[in-house]
Amino acid sequence: MEIRSALPVAVLIGCVLGAAAAGADDTNAPASSVAARGIVSEAAAAVSEVSWDIPVVRNEPVQKFVRIFTTGSQQDAYALYLKRSGRYEGMIRGKLRERGMPEDLLYLSMIESGFNPTARSHAQAVGLWQFIEDTGERYGLRVDSYVDERKHPEKSTDAALRYLTDLHEQFGSWYLAAAAYNTGEGRVARVMKATTGSQRGKDADFWRIRARLPRETREYVPLMVAAALIGKEPGKYGLDGVKRWLPLEWDEVQVPAATKLATVAAAVGVGEAELKRMNPHLVRAMTPPGSKPYGVRIPRGRGDQYAANFATVQRVALARAEVERKEEQRKVAERRQQEQRRLAAVRRHTVRNGESLWTIARRYDTTVKRLQAVNGLGRRNGIRPGQKLRIPT
Repeated sequence: MEIRSALPVAVLIGCVLGAAAAGADDTNAPASSVAARGIVSEAAAAVSEVSWDIPVVRNEPVQKFVRIFTTGSQQDAYALYLKRSGRYEGMIRGKLRERGMPEDLLYLSMIESGFNPTARSHAQAVGLWQFIEDTGERYGLRVDSYVDERKHPEKSTDAALRYLTDLHEQFGSWYLAAAAYNTGEGRVARVMKATTGSQRGKDADFWRIRARLPRETREYVPLMVAAALIGKEPGKYGLDGVKRWLPLEWDEVQVPAATKLATVAAAVGVGEAELKRMNPHLVRAMTPPGSKPYGVRIPRGRGDQYAANFATVQRVALARAEVERKEEQRKVAERRQQEQRRLAAVRRHTVRNGESLWTIARRYDTTVKRLQAVNGLGRRNGIRPGQKLRIPT
């Protein structure tokens, strides 16, 4: 995997932290229906005792990013990522726990995307874990013009944890695995062999090879550790007032192929924007075409409403779409007829010695391309004296 994270680049070049990651998801406040029911997020609970399952080094590279994260506009940006963390932290920690992986790897997602599932980097990496397309597909994610599972929070997390597990097995260290996640396993392996004689090593080896890594990767582990230091004790860094967003609560229903999310939203009585937030991987805001239904997430408790209303809403939507399709066909046919009438309105010209398409076009105030079009001439077709040409008016 090449260097492609949305967040560190913005920090290192002095831009507002996470500018690439602060997309449409920034405006997603907690769903009011969830908040009204008083559902408490386990991820948002206060941490009474700070514990670590990855090594914590409080050296100057780490402290530099602690200062960046807690100063001015950068602190505001970090506060936004901390708010978003409540939506995904419980899910990510649960999957890490199931795999026996360090739960503090959660903060790798924070520095990758700011917990924005629709984040896109300068290198076209996408999602919470910033997969580029080929790596995402290698780890089982569907990426096409209808579905981009790099934006699917759960599926992309499963893929990222499989990838990190493979990297840990290769390098023997979570620090080295994180560096390889950022810049690619090949580069880290080459630098490790050149420096230590082996691609496998310990966390301390990251600091040994750090100076030989690309600039972004050099700062990657310090950035992750700094994010974790603040995230685990936000009050210590002036962020104790940050209220974390609650997780989205959803049920999944099977929706016919090529159905717009707007139709599903109308059936369950919510805005289309809410379903887009729940289904960010549906990049065209519709289920993919084909013969099979596709699972769509709807707000929890709306399944019966969907079952009762969808057939009627879909008939109305299909009828409206058919009217729109016929109107578009009428407009296309009308434009085609107008073009045909325009091309049919021609005069005749007999080519004389020394004339070219350019001189003829200039004489009749038209263009060479139009002359070629009405006479069926290709770009390489010449003309000859005595030839009859049609001249468009």
